[in-house]
Amino acid sequence: MTAATPPDADPADDYRPADPDAKDWTWVISERCPECGFAGSDVSGPDIAGTVHDLVPRWRAALNRLDVRDRPDPGTWSPLEYGAHVRDVHRVFAERLRLMLAEDDPLFPNWDQDATAVAERYDRQDPGRVADELADAAAALAAGFAAVRPDQWDRAGRRSNGSSFTVTTLGQYFLHDVVHHLHDVRA
Repeated sequence: MTAATPPDADPADDYRPADPDAKDWTWVISERCPECGFAGSDVSGPDIAGTVHDLVPRWRAALNRLDVRDRPDPGTWSPLEYGAHVRDVHRVFAERLRLMLAEDDPLFPNWDQDATAVAERYDRQDPGRVADELADAAAALAAGFAAVRPDQWDRAGRRSNGSSFTVTTLGQYFLHDVVHHLHDVRA
């Protein structure tokens, strides 16, 4: 016999995170992604800032849908959860870009995207606020890429797993994440 759920319990407290993605996606810098069609090599360093700006309206539209909180299946994020993740990806990559421009070959702090989704309860966030915060984070990151000087595009940085990036490939890798998640939410 199982205990009954208390009458004042919030069913949303039974939050189940999405299935974690443990793939190493760095190959999309040089190869086309068969799922979303993006290839990092399609975007040059100086074009990254404009592309970041161009993707924001698609995220706003996705976050304005009636089904924004609906998961397609229990192990896959809803458009809202993907939007909150993409907002945070913008913030993480802005910091990584800052480090690359300020330090020689910095090692990026680890970021556990799945733990963040649970801790920040992406599923409970306000879609309009997420859209605004995503747009603000995109503007900040785009400004960072727009300010990169020609002699800085080849500056290096590393993830703790050994993956190495230049400023250009960091931007290309970042853009794949944003585009791929637009594909995930069909936007």
